[in-house]
Amino acid sequence: MYGIVEFALGAIMGYLITRVPFLIFPRFKSWNQQFSPHPEPVYVDSHLIQRVLHMRLFYWLALVFALIPLIFGWLSISHGSAPIGFGMWVVSGWLVLSRLTSFISGEESTWNKQMAMRLQSVRNECDGDNPCCDLALPLWEVTQVRCRTCGKNLLNEPRPDLGRPRSDGFFAGSIRLLISDGKPIVSSEEE
Repeated sequence: MYGIVEFALGAIMGYLITRVPFLIFPRFKSWNQQFSPHPEPVYVDSHLIQRVLHMRLFYWLALVFALIPLIFGWLSISHGSAPIGFGMWVVSGWLVLSRLTSFISGEESTWNKQMAMRLQSVRNECDGDNPCCDLALPLWEVTQVRCRTCGKNLLNEPRPDLGRPRSDGFFAGSIRLLISDGKPIVSSEEE
């Protein structure tokens, strides 16, 4: 029984350590001054496109952070408590394997370059010669990108977590993000 508790403790530590870049770094106040508070829609502008690319970076940075529980897990297996070390190894190894296999198979992460390019295309369309209305202001709502002025649906793309401090608080928001891994909880309105 004691070994199971130690294994669970190691697994939880390994899981939380690998999620530090995603949970902590983008939520600093200085990173979020240009965005509206959490549940509100976000204007599609250069800051948003840059944030999508930053979230992509944080997603892949978890591979570097996975080295921490892998090393401490190996040290714990060889010189300390084997169940804690094995728990850290299993969870961080699973993260490395899942990220690498998704990359090899061509499966895209939640935040990817194509998403940033689609958002940039919406922005270019609104600033171009044939906008949807005279004062086109694209907003990324929960399920789609819509023009604030005329209400036209510009892109059916559900909004993933963008790293803004959550309205439900740090603890509850972190639990929600750990469960969803930042993926959109709802699908687009078209589906």
